[in-house]
Amino acid sequence: MEMLHAALILLGGLWAGTINTIVGSGTLVTFPILVALGYAPVTATISNAMGLIAGNVSGAWGYRRELQGLRRTLMTLLPASLVGGVTGAALLLNLPEEVFGNVAPFLIVLALSFVIFQPKLQQWVRRRATASAAHEAHPALLLVLVYLAGVYGGYFVAAQGILLVGILGVFLQGTMQQANAIKNILVLAVNVIASISYMLFAFDRIEWVVVALIAVSSLIGGVVGAAVGRRLKPVVLRSAIVVLGCLALWVMVAPRL
Repeated sequence: MEMLHAALILLGGLWAGTINTIVGSGTLVTFPILVALGYAPVTATISNAMGLIAGNVSGAWGYRRELQGLRRTLMTLLPASLVGGVTGAALLLNLPEEVFGNVAPFLIVLALSFVIFQPKLQQWVRRRATASAAHEAHPALLLVLVYLAGVYGGYFVAAQGILLVGILGVFLQGTMQQANAIKNILVLAVNVIASISYMLFAFDRIEWVVVALIAVSSLIGGVVGAAVGRRLKPVVLRSAIVVLGCLALWVMVAPRL
């Protein structure tokens, strides 16, 4: 691997680890970089998801104080995320790669929509949480939505954190920081269970150098995100994510035009 390529992946992993801890959607940084460097979309998705686990761990650890008193909620939601992650990974590994190539641009658009409309989503979530008197509303629906978010995360990874924060903010009464802390754990669970599936059934499609580079840099990024990320201007992060997401769209769609 050329030094420039390695440097780009390291920078992307650092950035992704930071913003995953703060808002989610770090894959919209690393995925375009990997695709632009010539990695096949499915290989890029698998390797990226595995590498970002380290950043998920450091980010979840950084938000451990916000998890106090939420153990029962976590134990309820974790199985849904795990089953969803396995389902998404199974779809990724068993559907033809052309399917992912055709679907991925639409998933990027969906992920970018979450990023662009996140402020509006958060405002709506806060109003909904304030209006709700119950700690949990419609627990069955919550489990279904967390499962579907896990399927999405196991298949594509990008912006599952933002999707989860929206779901948790609506159905769980509490602060956005608590929702973010739970999100970090659930995203970690999805990425871990999906990565186990990749190692068992798609070992030859994993780019281990990419995994290692993203793991090291995202681990540091997770620490940075938990420590100082709240001071960064969200509009700057979102703007950069949208630019990179559009780059990913162009790289994937241009050859077909």
